[in-house]
Amino acid sequence: MREILFKAKRKNWKELPKEDWWVEGYYLNIAEINHFICTGKIKLNGAIKGIIAPEMYAIDINTLCQYTGLTDKNGKRIWENDICDRKEKYPEIVTYNKGDWQLDYSYVFGKEIHHDACNLGFYAYERNCVEVIGNIFDNPELSEVE
Repeated sequence: MREILFKAKRKNWKELPKEDWWVEGYYLNIAEINHFICTGKIKLNGAIKGIIAPEMYAIDINTLCQYTGLTDKNGKRIWENDICDRKEKYPEIVTYNKGDWQLDYSYVFGKEIHHDACNLGFYAYERNCVEVIGNIFDNPELSEVE
């Protein structure tokens, strides 16, 4: 059985160094207004001697992404909202639709922009030709259609 993991930007990400923006773990929603990622690690509470607590971070819910259970050709985890490259002429965004992970893409044909999708599992697992190059939050310019 695969582990259901999520990642999101920490709520205070703008105040942090870039390597600390994202946190991975288990999504926790408290009272519909507080959203957290619990890393699964335990930390000592410095304020109260002898108390341990799970390591949790408040998150920006708009950046919540689920792990697909797949890795790219370099062994990097593939997450929802990642931008991937299969050496096609257009970038592809990881989405979940109708019970399956897929790569959504747009392309110009003639004077019109067209939208399509393909199965992520086939290209990531069977063909091993998917590479994560960014995500829609940190690298929106990578998803632009030329």
